[in-house]
Amino acid sequence: MLITASIVTYHTKQEDLDRIIDCALRSPIAKLYIIDNSSHDALREKVAGNPKIHYIHSQNKGYGGGHNIALRLATEAGAKYHAVLNPDVHWVENVIETLAEFMEQHQDCGLVMPRVCYPDGSIQRLCKLLPSPMNLLVRRFIPFGSLRRRLDYRYEMQWADYDRTMEVPSLSGCFMFMRCSVLERTGFFDERFFMYAEDLDLCRRIGQIAQTVYCPEVSVCHKYEKGSYKNKRLLKYHIRSVIQYFNKWGWFFDTERRRRNIACTNKIRNTIQNRL
Repeated sequence: MLITASIVTYHTKQEDLDRIIDCALRSPIAKLYIIDNSSHDALREKVAGNPKIHYIHSQNKGYGGGHNIALRLATEAGAKYHAVLNPDVHWVENVIETLAEFMEQHQDCGLVMPRVCYPDGSIQRLCKLLPSPMNLLVRRFIPFGSLRRRLDYRYEMQWADYDRTMEVPSLSGCFMFMRCSVLERTGFFDERFFMYAEDLDLCRRIGQIAQTVYCPEVSVCHKYEKGSYKNKRLLKYHIRSVIQYFNKWGWFFDTERRRRNIACTNKIRNTIQNRL
């Protein structure tokens, strides 16, 4: 069972990189691909000599484009599972082992995400329905108010039980543990998305042929700095990716979005009702 992983870095804080690299090296991950989109390759010397690390200083092709470099190498090497990791994620539990075992027991699963928490231990609501334009526009430009709360309650599945395993149509790109045989059928990240929405797009494509599952048996810590809320250049990338996403999948007439959201909601609510 060959397990690989990749990190895409862009002038990332060294303490964050050291932490995620240490987590990966202490796990059953056989090869960690570090795709460095930074303007220099100073990181190369820091990771040189470790046989489990494959460092590549790359022209900046964005988040998805960077991970695609690693995904091509991983699938060519015969990897069975591949983990896409944000550099600001870390963990202390046997996360990789547990997720790999989950995949072995659920052959119809193409992607699994663990519970994701803030540094203070509170849970991040990263299980989502497929978004409508209203969901993303209101979240970004109307940060407060009753409309935002009502939309987020449904979109973030706040009504669901985050302590239970559940199939979810949209999972976060901060930690994606994927079956490589499924990726060979769906394709990798769509490189039209330079940054943001590439995880949503890939998760949606995986969900067309396999299950995309949230598994709270193990958890990871994610700093979740929301860069596009602080940086105008990142905000530009974010807006452009959202437009590209809806141009690809449909703005207001997206029958698949409606069908999958209803199926997800009904399945989880029926499960909750049956437990009562």
